[in-house]
Amino acid sequence: MKIGGGAKFSSLENEIVSCALCPRLVEYRRRIAETKRRAYLDWDYWGKPVPPFGDPDAKLLVVGLAPAAHGGNRTGRMFTGDRSGDFLYRALYESGFASQPESHARGDGQKLTGAYITAAVRCAPPDNKPLPEEFRTCRPYLERELDLLKDLRVVVALGKLAFDAYLTILRDRGIIRSRAAFAFGHAREHAVAPGQPVLLASYHPSQQNTSTGKLTSQMLGDVFQRARAIIQKC
Repeated sequence: MKIGGGAKFSSLENEIVSCALCPRLVEYRRRIAETKRRAYLDWDYWGKPVPPFGDPDAKLLVVGLAPAAHGGNRTGRMFTGDRSGDFLYRALYESGFASQPESHARGDGQKLTGAYITAAVRCAPPDNKPLPEEFRTCRPYLERELDLLKDLRVVVALGKLAFDAYLTILRDRGIIRSRAAFAFGHAREHAVAPGQPVLLASYHPSQQNTSTGKLTSQMLGDVFQRARAIIQKC
């Protein structure tokens, strides 16, 4: 699904999908797409940087870490085709941002209304751990999205790495003085600065967090219900 919203969004999406600036990530995502996982041998893996997904008029921005090797790197859509996505899309559906409670593949009819999903890094990294230089290389894409999304009221950061990536941009733009004033914790809410979206933190819906009970469906759902309430007050 194209994110739409005019030439600037389409141009950004095309740049992201064709990016090959990080050799380690290029090699890894291509190798995974060739070898595949046994359960997905009949899939034609995406194997490229994963573009953002959602509504260009969004009031909610969801920032994740990076695509999963056999999730977004397989399907070509953010948080689609893995357990993390199962948790996220159900929470978005129940809070009125998504048309369906699940998302398995591009073209499955999933549509976001008022929400836009992106990530700090656009390629699947080995062990789900991007290197510092990979965060820096991918950062301009997130910065451009922040500039294009004119109506944001809430940013939900999934995990501390996404939380820090967003705050680093604000710091370097002079919007905040330091990241130190903004502590990460599940469901923590930060009024970052006048005129800026409210920042909500959440544990990442990784399988490690959800299988251990560190993050439950209720906990994640509450974050997005809070986001909905903030937007409705604006």
